Amino acid sequence: MTILSEIATLDAAASLVDALPVADADAARAATDRQNSLTKPPKALGRLEELAIFMASWQGTGRPSISKAQALVFAGNHGVCAQGVNPFPQQVTAQMVANFETGGAAINQLCRVSGAELTVIALDLDRPTADITEAAAMDEAETLAAMRRGAEAVPGDAQVLILGEMGIGNSTVAAALACAAFGGATAGWIGRGTGSDEAGVARKTDAVRRACARHENTRGLGMLAALGGREQAAICGAVIEARARRIPVILDGFICTAATAPLFAADPRFLDHCLVGHVSCEPGHAKLLAALDKAPILSLDMALGEGSGAALALGVLRAALECHNGMATFAEAGVSDG
Repeated sequence: MTILSEIATLDAAASLVDALPVADADAARAATDRQNSLTKPPKALGRLEELAIFMASWQGTGRPSISKAQALVFAGNHGVCAQGVNPFPQQVTAQMVANFETGGAAINQLCRVSGAELTVIALDLDRPTADITEAAAMDEAETLAAMRRGAEAVPGDAQVLILGEMGIGNSTVAAALACAAFGGATAGWIGRGTGSDEAGVARKTDAVRRACARHENTRGLGMLAALGGREQAAICGAVIEARARRIPVILDGFICTAATAPLFAADPRFLDHCLVGHVSCEPGHAKLLAALDKAPILSLDMALGEGSGAALALGVLRAALECHNGMATFAEAGVSDG
């Protein structure tokens, strides 16, 4: 059973936010006190200290740890590809899923070196969603089914969850979700994705403009059904389930982060337990992070997807906890603290 198992409507899913656990203030204070007692000047480890305190607040202990990190990569196909927004055919989605499963992709190597288990979930690749320029991508039942698939993939024994995606055409979907959630000029959300030329970028921009105009009255999780895809819905389901289990989440780049925009639009508290692994070189990502008020852990000019930036950020998170738990206090080391 997951928190979404008995949920019958998107409105009911949105209302779950009030029942979800919140950060443990006592654990955060305990972690802060420990940071202030370690053999270093206050704040000298910068973001590493913040990450350790963040992990403490969600694990409910002043000494958080990671014994199991789980990476989930969700894959889906999109009807908006009929608009010529993708430089590669949709068969590539299934081909890349096979590559993940045989260990040949970047995410496989990055999970191995960062110490994360990887699971890839293909979501009805033979049945693309509807073209968002002409209709809603999914109906309510389809959206909830994909959200449940995401929730069901979350292992209860993980201490951190890495989320990623794969899907030809999904940078267009991401731009549509971000534009619908936060507004602004359509072109400001559009990038080259998997290598679109100028004509391809123009087609993407036109498709996103038309899709957002068609679905301009959708709100909250309704955006997910109208403009999203199965992998975006699965990411949202995994985020909600992880929160129910007090598992912190590391989101990947533009597409993965944009997948959560409908959750944020429904209620910003849905993303309180989420970190963002990196800022993508896709032009809309920095703008999206500003709207979400999320600071990325890394900035490496990446735009691969697959959860790759989130997997790299896991290494930084592990380093933060190693310092937090392994360093001596001033008292233990016999060092004067002033």
